[in-house]
Parts: sequence; C-alpha cells; structure tokens
Amino acid sequence: MRVSKLFTKTTKNAPSDEVSKNAQLLIRAGFVYKEMAGAYAYLPLGLRVVEKIKTIVREEMESIDSNELIMTTLQRKDIWEKTTRWDDDVVDVWFKTRLKDDTEVGLGWSHEEPIIEMLKGYIHSYRDLPVSMYQFQTKMRNELRAKSGIMRGREFVMKDMYSLHDSKEGLEEYYNRTIEAYKRVYERLGIGDDTYVTFASGGAFTKFSHEFQTICDAGEDIIYLHREKNIAINEEVIDEAIKELGIDKDELEIVKTAEVGNIFNFGTQKTDEMGLYYVDSNGDQKSLHIGSYGIGVTRVMGVIAEKMSDEKGLIWPESVAPYKVYLVSIGDIKDQADSLYETLIQNGVEVLYDDRDERPGAKFADAELMGIPYRVTVSSRLVADNTFEITNRSTNETNILTREELLDKLN
Repeated sequence: MRVSKLFTKTTKNAPSDEVSKNAQLLIRAGFVYKEMAGAYAYLPLGLRVVEKIKTIVREEMESIDSNELIMTTLQRKDIWEKTTRWDDDVVDVWFKTRLKDDTEVGLGWSHEEPIIEMLKGYIHSYRDLPVSMYQFQTKMRNELRAKSGIMRGREFVMKDMYSLHDSKEGLEEYYNRTIEAYKRVYERLGIGDDTYVTFASGGAFTKFSHEFQTICDAGEDIIYLHREKNIAINEEVIDEAIKELGIDKDELEIVKTAEVGNIFNFGTQKTDEMGLYYVDSNGDQKSLHIGSYGIGVTRVMGVIAEKMSDEKGLIWPESVAPYKVYLVSIGDIKDQADSLYETLIQNGVEVLYDDRDERPGAKFADAELMGIPYRVTVSSRLVADNTFEITNRSTNETNILTREELLDKLN
C-alpha cells in the first residue's frame, strides 16, 4: 500500500475529550476514528491489526477443534428470560429496542443463551458430543463508564467460544486445553510474559472462573500475584481464594491489570435452565456440561497500544503490525524506491510505502507514530552504494544493508 493512497492521515492531536493513551495514539496514527465515548470506527490500518489478532485467535481455536460460526446481534427476549438474565437487575448492560411489530429484542452482549437454544436442533444423542464453536462478534454493552479508549467500549469485537460435553470430566479436560490455547494466543500477541491466568469470581454459576489479566498501568483491575508460583488472584475474591489455595497473602504482589480474556465452567445449570439435554448410550436423558470462553479482540489491541508505545508513538509486535515495513524514499530516486517496493511485495513482505512529496523528518515521524516494526530508507546517497538503511522501531537500531541482505532479514 502506498501512503498516498491511504485516505487517513496522521495528526498531532487527538480529540480533547479523549483521555486514554491507547485511543489518543491510535487516533493520531490514523488507526481508529472516535464516533463517541466507547464507540470507535476501525480505519484501514486499525482493521489490519484487528484481522491479524483474529487470525492468531482463529488458528489457536481451531487447534482445539472448535468450529467458527457467527450468530445474530438481535436476540430474543424469551430465550434470556429462561435464565433470568433478561432482567436489568441481573444483567445491567443491555441495549434493548423494539421492532416495528412491537417485539422487544436485545442487542447481544453475550451469546450463551442463544447458542444453547440453537443447539436444541443439533444435539440429541451422545454421538453428537462434544461440540465446540466460536465466533468473532460485535458485542453491545451499555457500560456506565467508557473512558479507557478501546480497552473498555460500549461496542467492541470479541471472540466468544462455547463447548458442550457429556460429563464433568470431559468439560474439565477441554477447559484446560483452552487455557493452554489462550496462553499461546497471548504469547503470539507479544504480551504472554505479562499475562496471567487469574482466579476470579464465578458469579452465580460457579465458585471461581478464570480471567486472563495483563499487567497494565491503564487497567481497571487489581490482582494479587505470586510470580514464582505463577499464581494470580483477582482482588474481588482474594480472601476466599487464598483460603482455597492455602497461600499467605503477604507473599503476593499487588499489581494493576487489564482483563484480556475470561473462561467459565458453567457445569449443567445453564443447559438445565434452557432445557437442552442429550440421550446417553443407555437411552437415558442426561444433562449437558457447558463452558464459555472469551477474548476481547479490540480490547487486547488497546492493551498492546498502551504497553508497547513510547513518546514517539506505537510499537507494534510483528505478529499484529498492520505492515512489517515502512518504506521511505528521500530525494529524486522514485524508480529505485518503486523497484524495492515491488521486490518486497513479490517476496511476501507487507509494505507501507511512503511515496509522498514530503520532507524526510515528517516521513520518519509518521513511521514512528504508526509503530511499523521496520523502517527502510532509500536515498540518493545509499542508492549510489547499492545499499539501504533499515531501522528497528523497538530497539532503534539502524543498519546499512545490501539488497540481498535486506531481503534475507525481512523474509
């Protein structure tokens, strides 16, 4: 992609009402547009990051045999009434509206109930189990506070997955496989070292659930952490959890975190409430065990932007960067820069080519603000020696390489 063809532009200023670092940077770098508090449009650069994150998540969910689908955002009132979660006193983040025929519907904040209702048409026998399915879905939550940029939105992209099993043991085995898949996701996203499986409140359905919490100064959660034992506990359940785990509270470090994922073992309560059962090999009707597993796709993008940035701008990990290379041409060397651009593309390198008639300092500043992992510079002086300059955004290390050396480094 040529920068001259991007309709977005970088800017020195973010909206005056934007207080979050992640959104300020993403807006200034041309990745997102703020529609209103808690609602952002994802522009071409931002969408590429979202899709990179989704690809990583998709690959890991399919590695544990989950099937991708997509449910509707419009949700039926009667389905949620079966579990009492239509009641605003039980779930207080609903967006509700009415169709033209006066039918009251909700805009999906989660999908456990609709998934279970749908599966009544597909699960009948033990031969139909286990089942796992996931989706990437835009969720709608009427949050009271939306001041953390894309880390806490009223509208956001989430990966939610649901698995159904014929036994407690079957669900527990899959639940643990999912934990390992989630660990791989966060490792590949570049935040694995700072992300912890955290004991949290299970709500009305289970004593404890597990959250995936990433150490982040802009986060809204507090966890108690034992790094050596790899134990993390959400502040809300600390006293109960330390009794359960038999550890000393004084051993734990208090850190601020952002929740980037969560998983719940619901047992059979939710499927029993919804009336979804299966027939076992003896012909007897039995209850189903269900797990629910979420990753905030746009939220984790915001966490990465918060954690991986400096005074110059964003610093994307290669795995999710919109482009691997920001190609800069300086001086009257268009043919040589165009040639390198085409060569990089032919070699499978994702390139954002700054072909604008702009001063070098402005091009370098935009490359740093956007956080592209490598900046490659083509100039008259370098071309004379048949060399190119490459700068690593995260380390600021600069090297002069031949064309062959450059291709070897970027492939």
